[in-house]
Amino acid sequence: MDFSKPRVIAEYGPGEGVHSREIARRMHPGSTLLLFELDPDFSRDLERQFVDNPRVQVVHGDAAQLPAELQRRGIKLCDYVLSGIPFSILDIEKKRALLQKTYDAIAPGGSFIIYQVTNELRQHATLFQHGESEYFLQNIPPMFVTVFNKVNTRNGYGHPAAKPVMRVPVNHAA
Repeated sequence: MDFSKPRVIAEYGPGEGVHSREIARRMHPGSTLLLFELDPDFSRDLERQFVDNPRVQVVHGDAAQLPAELQRRGIKLCDYVLSGIPFSILDIEKKRALLQKTYDAIAPGGSFIIYQVTNELRQHATLFQHGESEYFLQNIPPMFVTVFNKVNTRNGYGHPAAKPVMRVPVNHAA
């Protein structure tokens, strides 16, 4: 992730906020971080963690609400969407619908970054013009980190960072 200028970042399923805290720490002062969490206990905990940080906003709801939440907040598109949601357990219709809404909410040149135990999502994320995966054995459990890039339609190039710059060890109890 490029934190050198203001960005709009969304995170699906932040749980306890391990990645959220690091992103909030690193992101540009003019950036916005939207956290989508379904679990009410995690949502309350995230709200407490970020109560003094107006750049971080917790949405207690489904990640599929991203386009509506962006519109409600007067935000056009996201630069990055980060997700630890276990896509492999979602039924195919929900998986594809969420991928479509995610794609639609990302600005040209932006990225959808996922970390998963399996790499099966690659076969479903055909909307994205480029995807690159890396397997992290040092993580427990080992995880695939995949970056899907939305091509910048103005010049035909994808996001300049094909691989995530920020590498945060992932250790989620699923």
